[in-house]
Amino acid sequence: MASLIIKNLRKNFGSVEVLKGIDLEAKTGEFIALVGPSGCGKSTLLAMIAGLETVSSGEIWIGDRMVNSVAPKDRDIAMVFQSYALYPTMTVRENMAFGMESRGIPKDHQVAAIARVAALLQIEPLLHRKPGQLSGGQRQRVAMGRALVRDPALFLFDEPLSNLDAKLRVDMRTEIKKLHQRVGKTTVYVTHDQIEAMTLASRIAVMHQGSVQQFADPDTIYNRPANVFVAGFMGSPAMNFITAEITDQGAGPVVSFPLADGQMARLPLHAATAERAKSRKVILGIRPEHLSRQSSMTEGRAGAATLSAPVEVVEPTGAETMAVLKFGEREIVGRFSPDEAPKTGEVMPLAVDMTRACLFDPTSERLI
Repeated sequence: MASLIIKNLRKNFGSVEVLKGIDLEAKTGEFIALVGPSGCGKSTLLAMIAGLETVSSGEIWIGDRMVNSVAPKDRDIAMVFQSYALYPTMTVRENMAFGMESRGIPKDHQVAAIARVAALLQIEPLLHRKPGQLSGGQRQRVAMGRALVRDPALFLFDEPLSNLDAKLRVDMRTEIKKLHQRVGKTTVYVTHDQIEAMTLASRIAVMHQGSVQQFADPDTIYNRPANVFVAGFMGSPAMNFITAEITDQGAGPVVSFPLADGQMARLPLHAATAERAKSRKVILGIRPEHLSRQSSMTEGRAGAATLSAPVEVVEPTGAETMAVLKFGEREIVGRFSPDEAPKTGEVMPLAVDMTRACLFDPTSERLI
């Protein structure tokens, strides 16, 4: 195993700067996710770690070795691709053995490695089949098995679950997490799916327009996003954003914003948030799950602020209900449990958990 250190990494394609000074570190045995929208540079960064793209400037270190000029085959890495990249005319066993044969690994070592990895991934019954006889999930297991038999220092995953259906993606996500817990290899995992990143990674690098916006553990990324982009990208449904103003009502600072018919919402700021908020104009960020129906349970709760809003749309999903609420001219999404789910057209009395609210500077869009 080995650590991965990336220092001020840049990549230009002609006059276009695709990566703009990336600094990241994956500790030995850590699982790092690179997440962001299409075109943010995450796959280019992975390709540079693998040696499939050249470095314009900066450094890539795997363990104690800078690998900028090292050929991909000599970097001690294994990569799992989105397209599986299996040889269709070879059996599963032959696919798994191909890389070892190319490197001159003795036959008995090949047999032992394939047996060990096939048992780990539970693909022993598939070893005699060809890829065309396998399901998508089975092919992805074989692709991972081909990488595992190499016993590399570093695993690279390039959106490996994108071609699978929703249920299989969830199942394979669990398998990848179990696999990492068993083998403990340093892993870099590229995905555009923020749920995959949150559930799999020990730390997440959120990328946008060639830069890392935030690099932190999932809890910090979700609850203390560095800026409006991270707050909006991580979470489904996304965080709600409201243009607001901080005013002082005598009892303490409140966040004010207009509702319908000239009314104003005035939500008291939590003490810790108020201390950080020096600007008078702010963007208020509220996660959908931090809205709830007013009840005897929410009355008097520390940090709970109240208001009412008409319900525009209700979307039951079984375990929870999503609702689109009207805050003045804005539409806000709330996530509610089935027993407090609103009805379309209802003016819903709401409690807002202001201890979990985020304030962003409207100019820089950074967290206050």
